Amino acid sequence: MSLIQDIAQSMRPRQWTKNLLVFAAILFAGKAGDMEAVRQVVAGFAAFCLLSGAVYLLNDSLDADRDRLHPQKCNRPIAAGRIPVYEGLLLAVFFGLFGLTVSYFITYGFFITSVLYLLLTTAYTLWLKHVVILDVLAVSLGYVLRAVAGAEAISVEISPWLVICTLLLTLFLAMAKRRSEIVEFEEDAVNHREALREYSPQLLDQMIAVVTASTVVTYCLYTVDTRTLQVVGTQNLVYTVPLVLYGIFRYLYLMHQKKLGGQPDQLLLTDAPLLLTVVLYAATVGVILYFWR
Repeated sequence: MSLIQDIAQSMRPRQWTKNLLVFAAILFAGKAGDMEAVRQVVAGFAAFCLLSGAVYLLNDSLDADRDRLHPQKCNRPIAAGRIPVYEGLLLAVFFGLFGLTVSYFITYGFFITSVLYLLLTTAYTLWLKHVVILDVLAVSLGYVLRAVAGAEAISVEISPWLVICTLLLTLFLAMAKRRSEIVEFEEDAVNHREALREYSPQLLDQMIAVVTASTVVTYCLYTVDTRTLQVVGTQNLVYTVPLVLYGIFRYLYLMHQKKLGGQPDQLLLTDAPLLLTVVLYAATVGVILYFWR
């Protein structure tokens, strides 16, 4: 039982909230009431949890020596020696193949997207996470592939606006995380993440400013675009703009004033105003798309 718990911990189930992006397409395509589509997306979510868990196992196996020197990461099962490194690698291969097998039985497009996701995240683990700028772009593209996979799971054309908004918003989160790590770890930041050697708070502040403005403008244009009206049947999504603005400003506030932002997934679940904003946004979109046209 303890081994199962260690394996589950190494797959980092708290990080699986990122895979909820798979549900974006079914929500915005107006198919949340289609039980067959829901079943496909739920299966897709499970597949991505397996795939992302496999990548975390690979990462922990390769970084075991470095993690042992870290005050928190040293407690991870592989770094702590509760799971041998070679077993971690075997488990990564097993869950990666398991996730791809599940993906294969959803749709062909979903399977191809899953393969691309696994290749990208493996490349990130092996190399890209050490390369300045490419590291945050790779993280962001991983989110984009999740959103694309959700559309492929239900065989609908994904909106270019959804792709662009996902790319920009996740770039914002990735850059905010890098900045928070530099501020938190200071001179030890390079030991935490080698790519931080090439960043500075000033550089990241400029990059975050560009991405933040682009995110807001892109989302606003999406809500009033003619194609949006044709696809979702309403332009009332414009009323969700204040929630998007508040969510981004709240995150910037937490990053600059409270020195948070290093763990976006945990921050989303622990900061009540931010969590409430996300819930209200999802509920508002649901009401607009399904009841108020």
